[in-house]
Amino acid sequence: MINSIALTGRLTRDVDLRYTQSGTAVGTFTLAVDRQYKRDGEPTADFINCVIWRKSAENLANFTHKGSLVGVEGHIQTRTYDNNQGQRVFVTEVVVENFALLEPKSSQQVAPAPQPPQAAPQQAGGTTYQAQAQPAQTAPQTSNDPFASNGKQLDISDDDLPF
Repeated sequence: MINSIALTGRLTRDVDLRYTQSGTAVGTFTLAVDRQYKRDGEPTADFINCVIWRKSAENLANFTHKGSLVGVEGHIQTRTYDNNQGQRVFVTEVVVENFALLEPKSSQQVAPAPQPPQAAPQQAGGTTYQAQAQPAQTAPQTSNDPFASNGKQLDISDDDLPF
């Protein structure tokens, strides 16, 4: 038996991050997934409810917002509960196990925050964001790199190459 799903879509709203009584983070969100065909020339989409748990829920809530393009992997879960009127309610949702941010950080921010010029790369959900380019330095630098040429041309013949 296989219960596996992979979806790519946009968040219809910010992730609703909550905590259980025991302190476990849980995030709920809806993913708008485009269909391959159009109805009357208009694109159509499915709106799929998703739930994500623990640190992944916190990361998704911190690094995304409404409209973010996200890829998710997980499994489908159906659960039931009785509402206040005593009726049984069935809920089908995707339990997200992994997610990936599918847009660069610059397109996810409405107003980009200024970064210090020597900021370390940030990592979120498997996507690495590189800090801004460093300004060119005029003073020569000494390096402990044994492969650095320090401005000298290296003399390597084709016979020295292993391939």
